[in-house]
Amino acid sequence: MNIYFPNLRTCPSLVVAVTALLLTGKAAFAQKALSFPTEDYGVVAANLYGSGEHAVLLVHGGRFTKESWAAQAPVLVAAGFEVLAIDLRGYGQSHGPGEADPSDAQLVLDVLAAVRYLHNHGAKTVSIIGGSMGGAAAGDASITSRPGEIDRIVMLGAAPNLPAEKLKSPALFIVAREDTSGDGPRLPGIRAQYEKAPQPKKLVVLPGSAHAQFLFQTGQGARVMKEILTWLSAR
Repeated sequence: MNIYFPNLRTCPSLVVAVTALLLTGKAAFAQKALSFPTEDYGVVAANLYGSGEHAVLLVHGGRFTKESWAAQAPVLVAAGFEVLAIDLRGYGQSHGPGEADPSDAQLVLDVLAAVRYLHNHGAKTVSIIGGSMGGAAAGDASITSRPGEIDRIVMLGAAPNLPAEKLKSPALFIVAREDTSGDGPRLPGIRAQYEKAPQPKKLVVLPGSAHAQFLFQTGQGARVMKEILTWLSAR
């Protein structure tokens, strides 16, 4: 299901304004700490920002925790979204089976638990932004989710581990051209998954080598957030 967010679509300048908050650091929103269970008896710790019927779930990469989204969450709240940032099991305050070295499938359970928590607490739509392994988990969650559970996804420096042709959500892929792992450049694999993904979809290839959430710490940070806000507000 594709949802129209009028506060962004009818006022394009708001995209620029809220993106500027990343650079000025003037946004400040209260956060609420909470936790909820997963279906395999794990516990996901989370920070909740803002409120509303349209929610965005933030899923961190392997070098981070939920606190890594502290700069981006207020920007999304200013754009009208409720925001939930989670710790994946084995990170921060979350725990569960396999937490010392969780499998892809176990991380998906954390993501789906968060998606369902938001729906159960009033969200009419839930989109996901994930970085690196969190982006892969977001993609896999879309594939394994029930129809309509996940509205849109954004994958930073990542692609689903599962076959991308099975994605149930419109997907935005963002990657730096020179982003490289121990196995080599990430772009070819991400592009291959992008080509298989169903429409609507978008691939944004940025200059530089910053990986996933590290993009926000570069001169590309404002553009990344603008691309995300535009994607989440599309209909």
